[in-house]
Amino acid sequence: METIQNEVKQIKQFIKEQSILKKEILTLEEVAWYLGLSKSSIYKLTSKREIPFYSPGGKKVYFKKSEIENWVYKSKVTPIDEVENEVENFLSRNNKI
Repeated sequence: METIQNEVKQIKQFIKEQSILKKEILTLEEVAWYLGLSKSSIYKLTSKREIPFYSPGGKKVYFKKSEIENWVYKSKVTPIDEVENEVENFLSRNNKI
């Protein structure tokens, strides 16, 4: 019986996650899950205005999933080999190698 209850619980969690992935407007809790961050981390990001969000009426905050994805993409850290390649290309264009 416990196994069946665990399986039902897993199925419910899977359905919840799939519905979040299909939504365009997310709640704070959903964004925290989506990004793998704590709710307090998301609150800090909103209070510092470091993440795009909406607050109709000034109480709850909402997020547009496409804007969250763009925010993540803009936070790319360039790997050292790409930086080295860019430096070499720049120097070779300016005949300084």
